[in-house]
Amino acid sequence: MESRFRENDGILYVENNGVQFLQFKSLLKYKNITHCFTTRNGGVSKNEYSSLNLAFNKNDDKKNVYENFKRLSKAVGIDIENMVFSNQVHDNKIKVVGREDRGKGIVRESDIIGIDGLITNEKEVALVTFYADCVPVFLYDSVKNVIGLVHSGWRGTVKEISKVAVRKMNEFFHCNSEDIEVVIGPSIGKCCFEVHENVFLEFKKEISWSRGYSEKVNSKWHIDLQGIIKKSLMSEGIREENIYNSGICTKCNKDLFFSHRGDKGKTGTLAAIIQLK
Repeated sequence: MESRFRENDGILYVENNGVQFLQFKSLLKYKNITHCFTTRNGGVSKNEYSSLNLAFNKNDDKKNVYENFKRLSKAVGIDIENMVFSNQVHDNKIKVVGREDRGKGIVRESDIIGIDGLITNEKEVALVTFYADCVPVFLYDSVKNVIGLVHSGWRGTVKEISKVAVRKMNEFFHCNSEDIEVVIGPSIGKCCFEVHENVFLEFKKEISWSRGYSEKVNSKWHIDLQGIIKKSLMSEGIREENIYNSGICTKCNKDLFFSHRGDKGKTGTLAAIIQLK
């Protein structure tokens, strides 16, 4: 895979049997976890879903989506039957899952409803969340051996879902915020996240300091979701040196990533995955 972000040395670009995905060096140093963030390349889907679309809830042929997961599973080394999906409603609810939840959303029906973040301390439980401009947030406590994965769209960012996930890890598994490693993956950047006044005012109302991450250009506001998430995590005790922010905009790079805005709503879906070995 061509590394268009060669200057960004925190990311490893991998191509395995044609499937292209990203891994983050701050997580790769831990040998007991497996993770990835997918690109749009390496699958069998057609047209606007070309080619590694991972959404079953679109008009793509479900057989194609399942084949895409099979290819991804083989490339990354994570069994499909270990995967647990969140259904994502742009809220800030987090669910602790375990081995009994494996396969939900992909090989069997799921009862995981209204959830945008998943946490586990059990091995071979692969957390899976989905994206097409929203922000993926990976969390790992190497001391307590707990992983988390958060889908943070703008509404979830307003509700500080990543902070909620850290609190859940601390409360449920007795994690220490200072031990948690975080990766903020590719998503729509401040350069392209252009919104009307009402969205800016909602951020200002709920997170007063977010004004410093917003800029008015002509009649629209540009908001730095990745930056807000990072500061929110730091306010919950995450060390700045433990947060890796990819700084990659999915819309600017819609040839590599599916982008809802970049593709005007007609696009596929990316996935973030993390699993304890």
